[in-house]
Amino acid sequence: MKRAFVVCCVLTLTALVSTLKAAETIVIKSPMPPPDWAVLQRELLRYSSLACERFAEKYVDERGYLLHTIRWGTLDGPDDAIETFYNWTLLHALGGSDAVLDIYKRAQEGHWKQYNELRTKLTELASNGAYYKEFITQSDWFHTGEGMRAFMFLGLSEPTNEMYIQRMKRFAGMYMNEDPEAPNYDPVNKVIKSIWNGSKGPMMRKATVYDWVGDPVPGSFHLLHNPAGRGKLLDMAKWYPRMLAHCNEYLDSVGDNSLNLAATNLALNAYMLTEEKKYYDWLVEYVNAWKERTAATGGNIPSNVGLDGKPGGEYDGQWWKGTYGWNFTIFDGELEQIAHRNYFTAGSWPGFSNAMLITGDQSYVDVLRKQMDNIYAQKKVENGTVLLPQMYGDPRGYKYNGKPEWYHYTKNLFGDRLAEIYLWSMDRKDAERVPKTGWIAYLEGEDPQYPVKALQDDFARVRRAVQGMRDDPTTPDTRLADYLLGFNPAVTNALTNLTLGGYFANGKIWTLHSRFRYFDPARRRSGLPEDVSALVEKLGPDSATVVLVNTNPVDVRTVVVQAGGYGEHKFEAVTVDGKSETIGGPLLTVRLEPGSGARLQFKMSRYAYRPTLAQPWNRGFVTAN
Repeated sequence: MKRAFVVCCVLTLTALVSTLKAAETIVIKSPMPPPDWAVLQRELLRYSSLACERFAEKYVDERGYLLHTIRWGTLDGPDDAIETFYNWTLLHALGGSDAVLDIYKRAQEGHWKQYNELRTKLTELASNGAYYKEFITQSDWFHTGEGMRAFMFLGLSEPTNEMYIQRMKRFAGMYMNEDPEAPNYDPVNKVIKSIWNGSKGPMMRKATVYDWVGDPVPGSFHLLHNPAGRGKLLDMAKWYPRMLAHCNEYLDSVGDNSLNLAATNLALNAYMLTEEKKYYDWLVEYVNAWKERTAATGGNIPSNVGLDGKPGGEYDGQWWKGTYGWNFTIFDGELEQIAHRNYFTAGSWPGFSNAMLITGDQSYVDVLRKQMDNIYAQKKVENGTVLLPQMYGDPRGYKYNGKPEWYHYTKNLFGDRLAEIYLWSMDRKDAERVPKTGWIAYLEGEDPQYPVKALQDDFARVRRAVQGMRDDPTTPDTRLADYLLGFNPAVTNALTNLTLGGYFANGKIWTLHSRFRYFDPARRRSGLPEDVSALVEKLGPDSATVVLVNTNPVDVRTVVVQAGGYGEHKFEAVTVDGKSETIGGPLLTVRLEPGSGARLQFKMSRYAYRPTLAQPWNRGFVTAN
């Protein structure tokens, strides 16, 4: 196999790489008949993309409006409508069709226009539209994050889109007091002032059930989020009081909430687009404040922080109180039963991991590990089954001795969050607590058939989504925003695992933590080039192995391999067929001759560079420290 290596350049913060000559280059000629997983990957990218086009033909009009009945609310409102496209930008960045990206951009522009036509009478939040300056007026970051997932990943494909850059800077500025109409942040006490925040600033009053639920709309509708089931047609006049009852106890708003750590996604993306230090500084400042508060509560991430910056400051020091907090055990009037809704991981995991990504400092992962240590220290074993507490505080519905305590034990072992901790730290002690199933089992060498099975399962998901579209009896006047979530035909989880060595937990506010990413230099776009497949076989603390295959027996394909989703890692060296060569940078260009393939074993330094969204032909290399 012939190799041609070019010396890698390490550039300053402002320097740009004008050509791909700054990356090492290897030429692979060894024949490799396309493995089953390689063919399945290419076909899944093709058919998932095609199914997205079919979805748009039926459910998105020429203006980009999603065909449904618009309403304000967190149960079935604007965040659910645009969440329908939550992973379309990721699909494109993996190698999906350009049509997927074009449809998403049309849908996003249409979504802002469509929901700016909304008017409410029972809540002021959407009395003049759900958005202001293209950002939600006020909401909590669990729901704001759901609605922004696709937007957050648009930079993976279009990092030089000037409108996108300006929007991300404007949105991040709303949490840095750059917008006088959105004073969400107190830089003295380092708090976001309310769980309700956005382009109209923080909500400094108790919320109302109408803030959460919105106005009723006349008619009968299909809802995804309802205890009666997806197929049930509900009369809004009868069901609306139960929707209000769902949120009777969701009214505490003032003070910082751990969900707000997800707002760091804005600063992170603004930094990766611009390299402006102010975004880095704000993110680190805010997360460090939460790091100190967590240490003050014995390693438990507080679910409320007072306006004075102290844990539990809005509840006489009871850090476990607050909406969606450790003690958020409520009576759900819609379900007509007690419900336990502790969302402590939903903002904290993204927030602390964003700080780790941007700084390379593993002490942020230590915070998350300590939180899991605290929970596991309370575990019980009943009939051979490990049970963990999900809640802390006053155990409503349980026997209470007057002191805060751990309660609501279930079989949920937080396996997805433990997997994230392990993949960020690569510490084998962290691996011991991770359930050895699915992709993790494959990486551990316990399930060699997983890649094919996972891809086949995703083919079945695409088929079910398309069949659901064909059989869908609803019309726009009988479906609300959440209904179409179940028909999204974009599938990305297995492709992210297998091609990038990346992982998304069940939490819904995303940053792409991965070991690799790929670019097509011929088309100057992100994603695996046409006919190229990749399979990550092993991940270690300073190594990673990937197989690259050109499934095309006729034409050459060239792929640029990047170390990390945002170029945050460094390739020290690569070994192919027992021969090693030094790289010393974040990029490797691989020319794959027709029908060829090879196993590439990398030596890597993780978190060696500041993350960037710049594509290889436009990027500079900035060390992490």
